[in-house]
Amino acid sequence: MQKNPKSNRDANIGLLWLAWVIIGFGFIAFDGSGGYFPGGALANSHPSNPHDQVKPFDHIILTWTGNPATSQAVTWRSPEIFKKSLAEIARAKASPDFVKNTKQIPAATIPLESDGDFFYYHSVNFTDLKPNTLYAYRVGNGEIWSEWFQFRTASRHAEPFSFLYFGDVQKKAFSLWSRSLRAAILKSPEVRFMLHAGDMVDHQNSNREWSEWFNAGGWIFASISSIPAIGNHEYNKNGENRPTLSKFWKPQFTLPENSISGLEETSYYLDYQGTRFVVLDSNKKIKQQARWLENVLKHNPNHWTIVIFHHPVYSSIRGRDNKKVREHWEPLFDKFQVDLALQGHDHVYARGRGPGKVDGPVYVTSVSGPKMYNLVRAEWMDRAGENLQLFQVISISRTVLNYQSITVAGEVFDAFDLVKKDGKTNELINRIPVE
Repeated sequence: MQKNPKSNRDANIGLLWLAWVIIGFGFIAFDGSGGYFPGGALANSHPSNPHDQVKPFDHIILTWTGNPATSQAVTWRSPEIFKKSLAEIARAKASPDFVKNTKQIPAATIPLESDGDFFYYHSVNFTDLKPNTLYAYRVGNGEIWSEWFQFRTASRHAEPFSFLYFGDVQKKAFSLWSRSLRAAILKSPEVRFMLHAGDMVDHQNSNREWSEWFNAGGWIFASISSIPAIGNHEYNKNGENRPTLSKFWKPQFTLPENSISGLEETSYYLDYQGTRFVVLDSNKKIKQQARWLENVLKHNPNHWTIVIFHHPVYSSIRGRDNKKVREHWEPLFDKFQVDLALQGHDHVYARGRGPGKVDGPVYVTSVSGPKMYNLVRAEWMDRAGENLQLFQVISISRTVLNYQSITVAGEVFDAFDLVKKDGKTNELINRIPVE
């Protein structure tokens, strides 16, 4: 029997019309496990801004609140409250059978409201760990879990190690700062932790901006510890010149509480394999911190001392001068032979010992995000630059601190060695690349 061409054409038109109706009014999609969901739900699973997506557990980050040789803190977030939230840990082994010997630890949970949405921040501090040991952990609610991550505890003794230092991020963390972080990890995958010199976001209470920062870090934050210093953009002055801490800071970072009252988790110190790291809050209580700082530096058994804070002792751009920081902290840095001061705030690069000084700490200001200012050069600067996204790799042994500042394109922009000589001033050996 001969087919009717007109009937075939009408049938095709009908099929096209039906497909248009289905697309226009939604469809049913199966998820591969017997469930289904409307087309609208499927469309919303890929929103226009990926930072609006919320996983069962996200913003996973390692920090320390105690001794890095025997403890490790982890913090994470969930969009809903569970009957229980916990972390699971085990000694990591080459065999996947390590999962047969795990320990579960209940989490502390803090609710937080942001722009009408509620989130729940969970934290666990793993304790009684063995030094210099590889562990695997995951977070969850007993039924739903994150993937397994790994970390290594510090040694009890002074042993060589490397770490990263990042200047300000502030804007476009996901789209542009991410390349700084990822370039740094690809360059130096053996680093043991990261220092952040403040201004990780532009608006202190923006869930969107904090989500960008965490999404940029992803599994890196969950695997390599962070030591964050607080910047002015993590505070809100509320028009009264009284800085109010970001409501996200304490829920999302589990940090030491060994500073003065009122600066818990924004000013603190910890020791790592023969080096004391002192994090200062340069936004408030600068004079009060000086008394605490003197005690921390005076009773310091470590071979090296590094301080981290946001506002530079010597500013590198026009119109800025942090007199209180210089007045109250610099004399202590000199008196107790601090080796290195890592700073942010100015969105340029500058490195030197300060005007007219041939000893004392090496002061560094750097920037890792895309927001840039114009540099004002000064004689005290051994190396300076502008409009560069940078990361710093710092390696420490008993007698030598090696420093490199590297662009996201992989070029070494600045380098020097500090050679430790007992009872004498550190020898500074410049290794600035020839341009």
